Amino acid sequence: MRSFLYFVLFLMIAVIVTVLAAILGDEGAWYFAWLIGTTMIVLVSAAGGAMMDAHEEQLAEQQRAEAGRRG
Repeated sequence: MRSFLYFVLFLMIAVIVTVLAAILGDEGAWYFAWLIGTTMIVLVSAAGGAMMDAHEEQLAEQQRAEAGRRG
Protein backbone atom coordinates (compact mmCIF):
# COMPACT_ATOMS: atom_id res chain seq x y z
CA MET A 1 0.00 0.00 0.00
CA ARG A 2 2.85 2.33 0.82
CA SER A 3 4.37 1.89 -2.64
CA PHE A 4 1.03 2.73 -4.22
CA LEU A 5 0.80 5.95 -2.19
CA TYR A 6 4.31 6.92 -3.28
CA PHE A 7 3.33 6.23 -6.87
CA VAL A 8 0.24 8.43 -6.55
CA LEU A 9 2.28 11.20 -4.90
CA PHE A 10 4.92 11.17 -7.63
CA LEU A 11 2.25 11.00 -10.31
CA MET A 12 0.61 14.11 -8.88
CA ILE A 13 3.96 15.90 -8.75
CA ALA A 14 4.61 14.94 -12.39
CA VAL A 15 1.21 16.30 -13.42
CA ILE A 16 1.81 19.57 -11.55
CA VAL A 17 5.26 19.97 -13.14
CA THR A 18 3.84 19.25 -16.60
CA VAL A 19 1.08 21.83 -16.16
CA LEU A 20 3.55 24.41 -14.87
CA ALA A 21 5.86 23.73 -17.82
CA ALA A 22 2.96 24.27 -20.22
CA ILE A 23 2.01 27.54 -18.50
CA LEU A 24 5.55 28.89 -18.22
CA GLY A 25 6.57 28.00 -21.77
CA ASP A 26 10.24 28.63 -22.53
CA GLU A 27 10.99 29.67 -18.96
CA GLY A 28 9.74 26.34 -17.61
CA ALA A 29 13.06 24.59 -18.24
CA TRP A 30 14.93 27.25 -16.27
CA TYR A 31 12.62 26.92 -13.27
CA PHE A 32 12.79 23.13 -13.45
CA ALA A 33 16.60 23.23 -13.50
CA TRP A 34 16.61 25.66 -10.57
CA LEU A 35 14.29 23.39 -8.58
CA ILE A 36 16.30 20.25 -9.31
CA GLY A 37 19.61 22.03 -8.66
CA THR A 38 18.45 23.41 -5.34
CA THR A 39 17.20 19.99 -4.28
CA MET A 40 20.49 18.37 -5.25
CA ILE A 41 22.52 20.96 -3.34
CA VAL A 42 20.47 20.29 -0.22
CA LEU A 43 20.78 16.51 -0.59
CA VAL A 44 24.53 16.61 -1.24
CA SER A 45 25.16 18.89 1.73
CA ALA A 46 23.03 16.65 3.97
CA ALA A 47 24.97 13.59 2.80
CA GLY A 48 28.25 15.42 3.44
CA GLY A 49 27.12 16.34 6.94
CA ALA A 50 26.16 12.74 7.67
CA MET A 51 29.51 11.50 6.39
CA MET A 52 31.39 14.06 8.49
CA ASP A 53 29.41 13.06 11.58
CA ALA A 54 30.16 9.36 10.98
CA HIS A 55 33.85 10.16 10.47
CA GLU A 56 33.99 12.13 13.74
CA GLU A 57 32.32 9.26 15.60
CA GLN A 58 34.83 6.82 14.13
CA LEU A 59 37.75 9.02 15.19
CA ALA A 60 36.36 9.40 18.70
CA GLU A 61 35.92 5.63 18.98
CA GLN A 62 39.50 5.06 17.83
CA GLN A 63 40.80 7.57 20.38
CA ARG A 64 38.83 5.84 23.17
CA ALA A 65 40.22 2.46 22.10
CA GLU A 66 43.79 3.80 22.10
CA ALA A 67 43.29 5.42 25.50
CA GLY A 68 41.95 2.11 26.85
CA ARG A 69 45.00 0.24 25.61
CA ARG A 70 47.39 2.75 27.17
CA GLY A 71 45.63 3.22 30.47
